[in-house]
Amino acid sequence: MNLEEIVRNIRPIGGEWVEKAREHTSRLAIPPRALGRLHEISERVCGIEETLEPDVSTKAFMVMAGDHGVASEGVSAFPQEVTGEMVKNFLRGGAGINVLARNAGARVLVVDMGIIPDIDPGSSENRNMFHIRKVGRGTANIVEGPAMSRAQAEEAILNGFNLASELFSEGVRMIGTGDMGIGNTTPSAALGAVLAGKPVARMVGRGTGIDDSAWANKCEVVKRAIEINCAKGADGLDALAKVGGFEIGGIAGIVLAGAYHRRPVVIDGFISTAGALVANALCPAATGYVFAGHCSEESGHRGMLEYLGLEPILDLGLRLGEGTGAALAMGVIEGAVRVFNEVLTFEQAGVTSSDTACAPGV
Repeated sequence: MNLEEIVRNIRPIGGEWVEKAREHTSRLAIPPRALGRLHEISERVCGIEETLEPDVSTKAFMVMAGDHGVASEGVSAFPQEVTGEMVKNFLRGGAGINVLARNAGARVLVVDMGIIPDIDPGSSENRNMFHIRKVGRGTANIVEGPAMSRAQAEEAILNGFNLASELFSEGVRMIGTGDMGIGNTTPSAALGAVLAGKPVARMVGRGTGIDDSAWANKCEVVKRAIEINCAKGADGLDALAKVGGFEIGGIAGIVLAGAYHRRPVVIDGFISTAGALVANALCPAATGYVFAGHCSEESGHRGMLEYLGLEPILDLGLRLGEGTGAALAMGVIEGAVRVFNEVLTFEQAGVTSSDTACAPGV
């Protein structure tokens, strides 16, 4: 399928199933809405999957990696070579996302969407862990012209869509998104400014920990990139091509796959949310399938989430990326679904209306 066909076949989440789920929640043997947002989370999963027996027990992470030409503008505290070295660390199982995905009971796939070096798939003990979908060897420098061609932007999105679709066909019920790419907070900030209509200064953060001088330079880089490329928010594919990144496009494809296959997608932080912005611009209905795992310390992240109408599940001061915040949030989502499925109703528990009237806290 091409991108147009994918978007045409995405429907909004089933509102009638959300209402049925709310009715079921009202009969659980607990005080009304006593578990707060857990109820809203489980009910939305019911709407996504169109069932009153939701299942998110089989989980996977897709960590999308790409390099960025704009890294040459001094926007990161780390050299570009770190991207490839971190990919190797993911494949060794020694990164933050590996640890937290194991804790969540989720498998990890690493995807080379466009890093500069070539990495041997044999670097991983599990050969199914590493996928090479290299659109190019890093994007072009966005202060000199478009990051990529429009055809490359669509290729990146379709790569993410197809890989996520394969996971869903294998029985995965929930996918988390992660990222790796030195310099990628800069195109993400540009996409936030263009697609969410936010001021550049609000979108640009400290990334890997840059100082005040580097931050001011980064703001100027983002402004120049938007102006030089005449990037506008009316066309998500155009915005991605002009100021985005290959891994950001891949994440947008994962979001579209979740919506297409009616499965929840848990996005991580700033870069993953830039991908969600691209998906939202292409198909606003797709955002209903997205859970925001957490709110990053990156300054523009909250503004992006507000634009998308997503409330973060966690707010722990994280700014690592990789999918780590989403991995932690997966436990909350799974817990919410288990409450929905496993807590007895008043009728099943043999509790009458007179019992509930006298019960403490009910």
